[in-house]
Amino acid sequence: MPDADIVAAVAAAVEAARAKKGFQIVALDVSEMTSLADSFVLCSGANPRQVGAIVDNVAATLRGEGRRPLHVEGESTCEWVLMDYGDFVIHVFSEERRSYYSLDRLWSSAPRLAVGSADPGDEPTEK
Repeated sequence: MPDADIVAAVAAAVEAARAKKGFQIVALDVSEMTSLADSFVLCSGANPRQVGAIVDNVAATLRGEGRRPLHVEGESTCEWVLMDYGDFVIHVFSEERRSYYSLDRLWSSAPRLAVGSADPGDEPTEK
């Protein structure tokens, strides 16, 4: 289980994504499954403009808490943006890319982190 500081940062990222109408938001505890990170956040946006707005808001929110990403990929197309904060990684997808890469299925055995407000619309859809 990630420590409280990481869980708080993940919760802030989830709320920042939700504030920009991100949906199907899932926070996963992958600490026992990979050495890449302790937590992954998966989020969808309806189109590239919305994906970009979600990414910008998450970055601004976390920057306000003194956190900066180690690396960001995918901002040029905003189809799948990966924000690597070291202890946690945020994935913001277009619906098409999320369905295609199916990280929800790949990490389906990872426990969910209880962060942010519960929203039934955040359940991933299988296509």
